[in-house]
Amino acid sequence: MLKERAPLQETWVKVLDQTKCIGCHACTTACKSENSVPLGVTRTYVKAVEVGTFPNVRRNFQVTRCNQCYNPPCVGACPTGAMYQRSDGIVDFDKSICIGCKACMAACPYDAIFINPDDHSAEKCNFCAHRLEIGLEPACVVVCPTEAIIIGRLEDDTARATKTVHRQPVTVRSTEKATRPKLFYRGAHTATLDPIAATQPEGDTYMWSEIPKGPNIIASGHPASFHGANSSAVAKLAYDVAHHSPWGWRVSLYTWTKGVAAGAYLVPILLALLGKLPWSSPVVRYVGPAISLLFLTITGILLIADLKHPERFYLLFTKGRWESWLVRGGYGLLGYGAIVSADLVAGFFNLRGVEQLLAIPGIPFGALAALYTAFLFAQARARDFWQSPLLPPHLVVQALLLGSSITTLLVAHFDPANLGYLERLTAALAVFNLLLVAGEATITHPTAKAHLASYEMTRGTYAKPFWLGILLNAVAAVTPPLGPLATIGGLLCILPLEHAYVQAGQRVPLA
Repeated sequence: MLKERAPLQETWVKVLDQTKCIGCHACTTACKSENSVPLGVTRTYVKAVEVGTFPNVRRNFQVTRCNQCYNPPCVGACPTGAMYQRSDGIVDFDKSICIGCKACMAACPYDAIFINPDDHSAEKCNFCAHRLEIGLEPACVVVCPTEAIIIGRLEDDTARATKTVHRQPVTVRSTEKATRPKLFYRGAHTATLDPIAATQPEGDTYMWSEIPKGPNIIASGHPASFHGANSSAVAKLAYDVAHHSPWGWRVSLYTWTKGVAAGAYLVPILLALLGKLPWSSPVVRYVGPAISLLFLTITGILLIADLKHPERFYLLFTKGRWESWLVRGGYGLLGYGAIVSADLVAGFFNLRGVEQLLAIPGIPFGALAALYTAFLFAQARARDFWQSPLLPPHLVVQALLLGSSITTLLVAHFDPANLGYLERLTAALAVFNLLLVAGEATITHPTAKAHLASYEMTRGTYAKPFWLGILLNAVAAVTPPLGPLATIGGLLCILPLEHAYVQAGQRVPLA
């Protein structure tokens, strides 16, 4: 749950009266004109859903935009404070310090934030704050021909919006996220408010709009083959705009390289402490730490490359907000890198006492490097599938499996006398990882969105990489008879499994 915050000085609210909306898109065009929103993205748009069967069909509209949450998850996830909440409750943004990490997009339950293709910074509806400051109403309010959009301060009992909220039946979206949205809908159909209540058209072309093909393109609604819809009404999506998954293949790859970086150091050190590998082994002294540093460097490169403003990555440390797990993880990886670097130097000079001393902070920092992504994903509150309590231990097991696989290959070359134990350890970790994957895929999911994400991972868009990962993982589980082939399977299986997991979690529509 989000922490309760101090009361705001004043609270702006917006009411969207869908009983008056005619779907003219005047609000969309006025917003684009007022805020210089480029083609291909929108701060607000009107979604249309057709409910019923011929001849008893009705088209229902929903105006979609930022919900101006009282407890905005995008603000908590933003590592630099580029997303912030003003004293009047408006959630605004500062493009000058946006690094384009897309954490705010992953956190927003309403899919209201996008990356501006012109300046590569995060952007959304900000209530036309610049107009409010000079006594003008937002552009969408002014231009709406039916007065379906009204605003007011919640403290002002004379405002039309306030009267509507206090005296008429209104609803908000995604109440389970505890965001306390200040965007209220009047007369909206459930099939429009719930993004997976309607079915998606079988084709990719909508009226007035084309949704391009691609695994990262998301439209509202659920596939016809999915039977977990949230509405008993016969509803079909008629108009929508294209949305993209915020985190692509770089983040999927980063979860693997980071696991290798953690495991390549952790496993040899733990085995040395347990007496299963001699401290004098080259794998413990310098080969394992060197591989860990190599993959940690690759991880850092991937993280920076994924930013829309990679030249601003230093803001994570100069303007970093400790509430963000991007910032916490960044410092954790830096600390882990410093420890592994010191261990590598100690190994080259055969300073065994120093290596053993460095293991005291090295083991918890290595574990943190492996599992902090679970907390980063949990902060992406919009993604129900990522809120699994199995994720932190699962990431640690993955790192240990990766580390055990690499260590097995290294020991086969440098210290073959200890090979048998490591092969059995790799097989045991592979079995444990399979059990955790099965748990995350088959456990009863708390929401229909999490269920849809699991469907997309195991039977939908990302089924091929998922089952490839399962196959490689199964090969790794029989390491002793298959030898190096199985060990390579243990090293590679996490990559397709993580790609399927990361991308399927973002595949579920939110708007």
